[in-house]
Amino acid sequence: MKLNISFPATGCQKLIEVDDERKLRTFYEKRMATEVAADALGEEWKGYVVRISGGNDKQGFPMKQGVLTHGRVLLLLSKGHSCYRPRRTGERKRKSVRGCIVDANLSVLNLVIVKKGEKDIPGLTDTTVPRRLGPKRASRIRKLFNLSKEDDVRQYVVRKPLNKDGKKPRTKAPKIQRLVTPRVLQHKRRRIALKKQHTKKNKEEM
Repeated sequence: MKLNISFPATGCQKLIEVDDERKLRTFYEKRMATEVAADALGEEWKGYVVRISGGNDKQGFPMKQGVLTHGRVLLLLSKGHSCYRPRRTGERKRKSVRGCIVDANLSVLNLVIVKKGEKDIPGLTDTTVPRRLGPKRASRIRKLFNLSKEDDVRQYVVRKPLNKDGKKPRTKAPKIQRLVTPRVLQHKRRRIALKKQHTKKNKEEM
């Protein structure tokens, strides 16, 4: 069985193949979203705790949360369900999915490290992958840089470098969403004034 292990703190993930059945036994009969100690995987995994986030069986069918079985079931899925993306509005489809209980018939098991152990895992906890894009929403930019309401959010946007051969290096910034500017406040005041005007006019007509 292959274990696809990710560590959100560094943004890294690693695929390892485990052939020893005894090492995998700790994950059997466990449900998705269960936290399991990873000590059985080897000496370097001592102290690590992982969460089972999903997996695929040998035929490629994905595990679905809430289906309490080992085997495969046919479910009528619609928009908003996992394991299905509708192609048309209101479309529903009956699809085969696998239950949320882990057993030996899985080919890949997805795990997320929730607690780091004593030693570093090469390629997983010792390196950091920088985030390619920063936040776009004004409140999230404020939260990231710990800004107050008075600070100008536009100065703190994470810009993306665009380097092309033989051209001048330039950067690109995303459009900030939900940004409150004097113009936005003016529009709001105008909307409220117009609404009051309409109500007053309607009362006079009555």
